[in-house]
Amino acid sequence: MNSLANTKRRTTGSRKPRKNVKIIPLGGLDQIGMNMTVVECGDDLIIIDCGQAFPDDNLPGIDSIIPNFGYLRANYDRIRGVVLTHGHEDHIGGLPYFLREFRVPVYGTRLTLGLVRNKMAEFGIRDASLYLVKPGDVVELGAMKVEFIHTNHSIGDSVALAITTEAGVLIHTGDFKVDYTPIHGGMIDLQRFAELGKKKVLALMSDSTNAERKGYTMSERTVGHIFTEIFPQAEGRILVATFASNVDRVQQIINAAAAYGRKVVCLGRSMVNVINTALELDYLEVPPGVLIDSSEIKHYQDNELVIITTGSQGEPMAALSRMASGEHRLIEIEEGDTVIFSSRPIPGNEKTVSNVINALMQRGAKVTYEDAHVSGHASQEELKLIYSLVKPKYMIPVHGEYRHLKAHADLVKSMGHEENNVVILHNGSELTLDAYEAKITGTVDVTPILVDGLGVGDVGNVVLRDRKILSQDGLMVVSLAINKETNEVISGPEFLSRGFVYVKESEDLMNGCKKVVEHVLGMYRELNLSDWAGLRTEIRDELRDYLWREIKRSPMILPMLLDVKQP
Repeated sequence: MNSLANTKRRTTGSRKPRKNVKIIPLGGLDQIGMNMTVVECGDDLIIIDCGQAFPDDNLPGIDSIIPNFGYLRANYDRIRGVVLTHGHEDHIGGLPYFLREFRVPVYGTRLTLGLVRNKMAEFGIRDASLYLVKPGDVVELGAMKVEFIHTNHSIGDSVALAITTEAGVLIHTGDFKVDYTPIHGGMIDLQRFAELGKKKVLALMSDSTNAERKGYTMSERTVGHIFTEIFPQAEGRILVATFASNVDRVQQIINAAAAYGRKVVCLGRSMVNVINTALELDYLEVPPGVLIDSSEIKHYQDNELVIITTGSQGEPMAALSRMASGEHRLIEIEEGDTVIFSSRPIPGNEKTVSNVINALMQRGAKVTYEDAHVSGHASQEELKLIYSLVKPKYMIPVHGEYRHLKAHADLVKSMGHEENNVVILHNGSELTLDAYEAKITGTVDVTPILVDGLGVGDVGNVVLRDRKILSQDGLMVVSLAINKETNEVISGPEFLSRGFVYVKESEDLMNGCKKVVEHVLGMYRELNLSDWAGLRTEIRDELRDYLWREIKRSPMILPMLLDVKQP
């Protein structure tokens, strides 16, 4: 018996450890945008996408938001490459910041890499290692293999990823929908999804953006019919605002313009860059003479022009917003213009888009903003289709706010998927999974990095708090000239107000502020006027209390003490 027991123990002890794989989302969950996911197996690490997000009103002055690369810095030597699903900003916008620091290979399809090269040129990055792939290709990245699968989305050359690891196959759909009549390329490769499903897929990471929408997402071609209905009725110029990277939408605008004898002008730096790239790579078909330069606008009548522009999300510096405010150097909105918003507002942008629409209408334009757009993301029936073909052991909703992830999770549970095998992750969660279990084994720091102009990560919570105060309550500067040796006040206090009150019309309030400062100075003369740090703090606190009592406002208060020596 003892001999048999010892044999069993030795056999059990010699069993090989189970192979597992880790999935760590650095962005893209509980939010729209900034998609970036790490997949680890053994000593190897690959990165799926590297996007950016765009700021809302809570981040004044911030240009964009990118993922936190701290975890990747700590594991630099394990990174085998970056694989890209498509060329939208929320999937490639963070790549220039990443490639400034990390010298690793990047794999993408033709149009995706074309757009990436544009961004590299803008950032002055000349030594990036970019590798072209096409659907069906398989690349080996350490011990992992990544297969690229053709999908449909609102931009051409979109792909899903099948990642073969020692623990099993992971499928990441990227952003997708099932479009039976796509503008560019063929239909999504459903056959390949089905083939992978027959071989047992460990986990499916699937786009959840439209998981709350019932039915199917309409084909991109349906938007073309809307353009052909609106264009012949328009009396003057037609302006169409859409995402710069929606090349298929641009193609349909060009088709409609050509059909009705109009010339097409592109405005907005990003729009011009994307269209030039698409033309160079033959992703746009433009009849001769249809596309003209913005400098030629003056040679044509209003009813001969279609203007494709950026600004569909109400971005303050985009071309359409400047037209709405009357600040654009080429286009002034007038009676007879027709403006078409060919996009849906990103959650959080509804108010800014509404403001632009109102401003355009006030200038006399006819605005269409509800019917000229279809989504690039799968609705519930398409999500069910992909799930049914893949038949994964674990289901991981990705891409979307929590409500989208939850709706997707509930959807697959309603189809009979085991509840314990549906995993809703958060950014920074470290999910370890194998054929037996999936569990959260840790977290990593994913505090997003804020980009302001050329500054990356130098704007933190303190600076943002100050900006919010300045934007909401304004600024008051209190200046005093003091002889530090004699403790004598040479001049002041003088008050400067910006965004708070108009000093010349607030004489009583300013006199009260002056008395508060003089009272503080009196106390400090009795003690020690040389403690200037304490004096500044006391002036600020006393003025804050006084202003709140008097007018219920809390501006930022900056005491300035100048040491003046009298001759």
